[in-house]
Amino acid sequence: MAKNDKFRDECGVVAVYSHPEAETLAYLGLHALQHRGQESAGIVTSDGMSLHIHKAMGLVADIFTEKRLSTLRGTLAIGHTRYSTTGDSALLNAQPILVQSNKGMVALAHNGNLTNAGEIRARMEAQGSIFQTSSDTEVIVHLIAQSREHTLPEAIADALRRVEGAFSLVMISPDRIFAARDPRGFRPLAMGRIPAQGDRHQDTIVFASETCAFDLIGATYEREVKPGELIIVGPEGIKSRSYSPAMSQSSCIFEHVYFSRPDSRVFGRPVQESREQLGRQLAIEAPADADLIVPVPDSGVTAAMGYAAESGIPLRFGLIRNHYVGRTFIEPQQSVRDFGVKLKLNPVRSLLEGKRVVLIDDSIVRGTTSKKIVRMVRSAGAKEVHLRISCPPTISPCFYGVDTPRKKELIAANNTVEEIRKYIGADSLAYLSLDGLKKACRDGEKTTYCTACYTGRYPTNLVDVEEIQPATVEKR
Repeated sequence: MAKNDKFRDECGVVAVYSHPEAETLAYLGLHALQHRGQESAGIVTSDGMSLHIHKAMGLVADIFTEKRLSTLRGTLAIGHTRYSTTGDSALLNAQPILVQSNKGMVALAHNGNLTNAGEIRARMEAQGSIFQTSSDTEVIVHLIAQSREHTLPEAIADALRRVEGAFSLVMISPDRIFAARDPRGFRPLAMGRIPAQGDRHQDTIVFASETCAFDLIGATYEREVKPGELIIVGPEGIKSRSYSPAMSQSSCIFEHVYFSRPDSRVFGRPVQESREQLGRQLAIEAPADADLIVPVPDSGVTAAMGYAAESGIPLRFGLIRNHYVGRTFIEPQQSVRDFGVKLKLNPVRSLLEGKRVVLIDDSIVRGTTSKKIVRMVRSAGAKEVHLRISCPPTISPCFYGVDTPRKKELIAANNTVEEIRKYIGADSLAYLSLDGLKKACRDGEKTTYCTACYTGRYPTNLVDVEEIQPATVEKR
């Protein structure tokens, strides 16, 4: 399969305050967030006196064995699972980042991307700062350490006011957990609670990128961390403060299109509901005369349910996904056409043969994988193949924590819909409109989304981005 022919997930963070098995809850939370990053993972715990860390390359379940978790005993914990959007894919850049500063020992885990990190880093290096990683997250750590504020909460607030871009982050000190979101609220971060039971006299407070992590550890969702909010959980209880003036909200709409799990509540809205509405709206805007609705698993399944419900055309799982594909495989010496796609997907010939098929997927990035899937469905005997995409054409890269190809590699940035249809070999191709996308995700007074990947209009100045100069800043 072509490299990055889907947008790559960003990162996931989790935090636990006041639980005798904080390390295990953090591990389970990361396991639920594994879809957000598969390169590395790490956990930092506190026993009330000092911090303990373990991080490694690989998947959560492989890194944190029972023996390893036993070395991380604590009542406070934060965790991170990573896909690199800035910085090399290497253990050096794995998170959380743990440092000893003049504010004491702290560790930080970050989901997002700072758009002025390069500028800040260059200035700090010129002043003598030494960076250990190539990750933008380390910039925040240095800003906290160098802040002239006298307390850790004030130093964190001071640091966050100096950075721009997308960040949802959790931090840990020996006796406190911190959680914060950037003033525009690009990336999700939710707060939950586990009621005290048995010998525990205090509720456990938890944070996670998605609420699906709460379900696994028995926590109840309470609310979103607000854009521009810093929450401190410590011996004195829960304190909240706004560290930045309010800005126009720019939550990432692609969380509802693709990234988040359907069983999560993100930006205060169930993802399952959004995706079904995406499919329904797509059926209204782009109907097709067909016999079957077939989702491209797993990303197209929920939207396909909505399309089928709205259109009345039956949904059938005509493509089966192999969930046990490893990171490496042995390809036959005599090359098999479309081998990478066939390794992950296989058509059900008995369902597809002689049928007019509507394929539902969430996006087209380069188009190479879509072309192979259409060819696969035709080879299985489909009479017609109509491709429907549950979001608008992707024409611009994301600079807020999502790994996307350059603009010149995005097929929709350089071709018309008809040209894309011819390239992928479908009988017809249609995308959901931008208005339809916003309607399905209830873009409005309570939640306003960032749609830069579909419009090229960015909510912030892109200081470090050479590809777009000057940056096109969205005016609201």
